[in-house]
Amino acid sequence: MTELPKTFDPAEIESRWYAHWEDKGLFAPERPGADPWTLVNPPPNVTGSLHIGHALDNTLQDILVRHARLKGKDARWVVGTDHAGIATQMVVERQLNARQQKRTDFTRDEFVAKVWEWKEESGGEITGQLRRLGCSMDWANERFTMDEGFSKAVLKVFVELYKQGLLYRDKRLVNWDPGLGTAISDLEVETTDVKGGFWRIRYPLADGSGSIEVATTRPETMLADMAVAVHPTDERYTALVGKQVKLPITGRLIPIVTDEHADPELGSGAVKITPGHDFNDFEVGKRAGFKAGEMLNMLDAKANITQTSDGLIPDDLIGMERFAARKAVVERLKAEGWLIPHIDKDGNEHDAEPRTIATPFGDRSGVVIEPWLTDQWYVDAATLAKPAIEAVRSGATKVVPKSWEKTYFNWMENIQPWCVSRQLWWGHRIPAWFADDGKIFVAETEDEAAQQAAEHFRSGEVPSPKVIFLDTENVRAGNEISGWIGKAEDAGSKPIDRDTVVLRQDPDVLDTWFSSALWPFATMGWPDAGEWKNRYPNDVLISGFDILFFWDARMMMQGLHFLKEVPFKTLYLHGLVRAADGAKMSKSKGNVVNPLGLIDNYGADALRFFMAAMESQGRDIKMDEKRIEGYRNFATKLWNAARFAQSNGIGASATLEAPEATLAVNRWIIAETVNTVQALDLALADLRFDEAANTIYQFTWSRFCDWYLELIKPVLQTEGAEGADETRAVAGWVLDQILVMLHPFMPFITEELWSKMGPREHELIVAKWPMADARALDPEAAKEVDWLIRLVSEIRTARTELNVPPGARLPVHVRDASGATAERLSRQEAALARLARVDQASGDAPEGGALQIVVDEATFVLPIAGVVDLEAERERLKKAIGAAEKERDGLAGRLNNPSFVERAKPEAVEKARADHAEKAAEAERLSAALARLG
Repeated sequence: MTELPKTFDPAEIESRWYAHWEDKGLFAPERPGADPWTLVNPPPNVTGSLHIGHALDNTLQDILVRHARLKGKDARWVVGTDHAGIATQMVVERQLNARQQKRTDFTRDEFVAKVWEWKEESGGEITGQLRRLGCSMDWANERFTMDEGFSKAVLKVFVELYKQGLLYRDKRLVNWDPGLGTAISDLEVETTDVKGGFWRIRYPLADGSGSIEVATTRPETMLADMAVAVHPTDERYTALVGKQVKLPITGRLIPIVTDEHADPELGSGAVKITPGHDFNDFEVGKRAGFKAGEMLNMLDAKANITQTSDGLIPDDLIGMERFAARKAVVERLKAEGWLIPHIDKDGNEHDAEPRTIATPFGDRSGVVIEPWLTDQWYVDAATLAKPAIEAVRSGATKVVPKSWEKTYFNWMENIQPWCVSRQLWWGHRIPAWFADDGKIFVAETEDEAAQQAAEHFRSGEVPSPKVIFLDTENVRAGNEISGWIGKAEDAGSKPIDRDTVVLRQDPDVLDTWFSSALWPFATMGWPDAGEWKNRYPNDVLISGFDILFFWDARMMMQGLHFLKEVPFKTLYLHGLVRAADGAKMSKSKGNVVNPLGLIDNYGADALRFFMAAMESQGRDIKMDEKRIEGYRNFATKLWNAARFAQSNGIGASATLEAPEATLAVNRWIIAETVNTVQALDLALADLRFDEAANTIYQFTWSRFCDWYLELIKPVLQTEGAEGADETRAVAGWVLDQILVMLHPFMPFITEELWSKMGPREHELIVAKWPMADARALDPEAAKEVDWLIRLVSEIRTARTELNVPPGARLPVHVRDASGATAERLSRQEAALARLARVDQASGDAPEGGALQIVVDEATFVLPIAGVVDLEAERERLKKAIGAAEKERDGLAGRLNNPSFVERAKPEAVEKARADHAEKAAEAERLSAALARLG
C-alpha cells in the first residue's frame, strides 16, 4: 500500500496513467478466445480540434468500451481521422495565400504533397486531445481515410458500384459553392433569412399582341430563361399556352407551357422557368421536354456571367459578378420599360417589393450557393437505401432513442441520387478515365483502365492500340500535345499517332462521406483478409443525430451492399451540448465552451462524469460548469475515502467474491454493492448513461462514503472491537468494486487509487467487472441498516429545522416500538448515539416542547425545552412559512397566467416552475417542523 497525498491532483495523474496504458498496449490487450466487441469512432476531421460535442460523443464511447473490456471481452475501439477534403484543402490554401501563393501555382501532385506534409506536421491535433479526455482507443492501429489500405477499399467500392449500374455520371443541378469551386451536398447547405426583393417583370409576347407578367427574387437568371409556366387550369392564360414570348435583354424566344408548379394564387400565376439554375425549374423543364444537355447555363464556376450556348447574352454583361449583374439587369429592364414598379402603402414607387428570402449558404465558405447544371458522379441511393430501411424495420439494427426511426425512414424513403464527386485536388481521385470520343473507362488502376481502352479501340486497322495517360494538372507550361500536356514519358513532345489512345483521368475527387461510409469494415482490412471477418458487424455506433444522414445511413447502405450485414447492431444518437441558457453554441454568439479548458480546471474525470450524468437518450445537454465542479468534488470525496481507508488499515481486496460477513452493517453494504452492480449493468445494457452515472454516484457518495464509513468507525477505531478484521476486509472489497464500476466514467482517479491501495496482479483497466451475485443479498440486514439511516436522517433534519445547536445531545424517548424495533435500538444504540447525537432515555417524555418523529410504527420524542427558545422558534417558523407561501403563490399566479406561459422565453417558464416547486416544498417542510413543536 502506497500512502496517498492529501491533495487530489488530476493533471499529474492523467498524463502519467494515459502514457502507461498506451505504452503497455492496454487499450487492445491480447485476449485469445474472448468474445470480440467492437465500435468505431466517428472519424474527426484531420483539421479538427476537440469541441464539446466531441467530448460528449467520445466519453460515451469510452464508457462502453471500458465496460466491455472489464467484462472480459476482446474489446476494440477503432480509431482514425478523416481526410476532410474541403476543410483540409482550405487550410493548406490559406497557408499558401499567407505566402502570396495559390494552389494553381503548383501542379496537382505538388499541391497534394504539400497537404500530406501539413498532415504529418500539423494534422491530427485532435488525436492528442482525445488522449487528454482519456479515450482508450486502439492507437496502434490508427487509420486515416487516405491511407493505402483504405484507399484500396474506396476504389474497389467505386468500381463495383459502377459495374453494377449503381454509380453513374449524369448532368444534373447541384448545390454549387462558388467560393470553393465545388459541388456540395444538401446537408452542407445552411439556409439563412436575408433581406431581398421581389421584382415583377413584363415579358412581351413574340407576336406583339401583349405581354405576360412574371415575378422573381433573382432577376439576373432571366438571362437563361427557357419557358414561362402557367397552371393547366388557369383560364386567364388558356389562350396563351403554346405561344412564345420574346425575352427582354436577350431577345430569346421561349414558349408558354402548362405545369402544376405554377400556383394561380401566387402573384400573377405565371412563373419564369430557368431549368439550369433552379431545382424546381429543372423538374419543370424536364416535364416540358428539355433534356439536361439542352438547358442553358449562364454562370461559370465562380458564379460570374458566362455566355449561354445560344450566344444571346449581351457582351457587356459577360464576366460580371452575379449580384452586380442583378443590378445591371434590373436597370436595363427599368430603362426599357419592362420592370413593373412596386408601390408601397404610402404611394412611393420602388423597383422591387421588399421580401425576406430564405437563402442557401455554404456551411464552410459562407457564400451564397447557386444551383448549377454540371456533370457529376451519382450513386443510386434509392436502391441502396431499401435494405437499410428494412434492417431498421426488422430490428437488425436497433436505433436508440427509437423516436429517431421516423426521421430515418422519412429521409431514406425519399432519398435522392447521391452526388459523390467534388471539384477538389485533395481526396480520393475518381478512378475514371476519358478517351477523346467521350468513352469512360472505370478501373481500380491505370493498368486496368489501359487494358479496357485497348480492348475497346482494338480493330482490324489498329490491332494493338497504344494507351498513354495525360494530365493537364501535373505538368508545367510547354510539352503540349494535341491540346493536352503530356505526363507519360513515352509521349514527350512528339505528335500522337493514330495508333495511340489518349486517356485523361477525371480531375474530380470523391465526396469525403463516400469514403467514410466504409469505415466499419475498411478500417479493419477489407477487402483483403483482416479483422473485419471477426469484428463485423460492430456492436454499437455512437453518433450525434446531426450526422445520421451524412454518415450513419450511408454506412448502413454500403455495409449491407458489400458485406450483406448491417454495420452495427445498435445505433445510439445523442443530442447536442448547448449553452447554459439552452442556446446553440456558436462562435458568433461567443458561447462556445472549450472542453480542454474544463479539463485544465476540473480534470478529465469530472468532465466525463458530467457528460454521462447529463446524457439522457438523445436529449440536448445544457452546459453547467457548477455541476462539473461538483463532480470534481465527488472525485475528491472518493480520494478522501480512500485515504480514510488507508489510515484505518483497509487495503486492496484479495477476492472477487464478497468476504464472509456477520455484522449487519457489512452484510448491508455487500447487498447494496450487488444491487448497484445489477442496476449499473441494466442501465448500460439499455444505454441509459445518465441512470448508470447516477447509480454509481449515489452508491459511492451516499451509501459508502456518507453512511457506511461513518457506521464502521466505532469498529475500526476501537481497539479489539469485535468484527474489525471482517469490516476491513468488507470495506476493502467494496472500495475495489466501486473503483471497477466507476472506472468507465472516471478512469484516471480510479486507476490511481487501485494502484495505491495495495499490490495488484494487473492494472484496473484490465481488471474484472464485479459479479452481481444474488446470494450476497441479505434482506434482514438491509432492512435494519435502512431503518437506522432513515431514523438518523429524520432526527438530523428535525434538529436542523428547529435550530437545535449541533453539539447539543438530546434524550430520545420511544413510544409504541415493536419488539423488532426494540432489538434494533439495542443493537444500534452506539451508532444512533454517535450519528444523531441522542441518548436513549427510559420512561415517558417530560411535559413541554419536544420534536416528534415517526419511523415505521414507533414515535421518537426528543425534548428540546431549555435547549431551544420554543416561542422564538415558533415565531421564526411562522414567518418563514409565510414568506415561502407568498413566493409560492406569486409564482403560481404567473404560471396560471396564459400570457406569461405563451409569451415568455421557455427557459423563463421552466425556471418559474422550478422555483414554484422549490417554494412549495419549503413551505411544506417548515409547516411540518412547526407541527413537531406541538
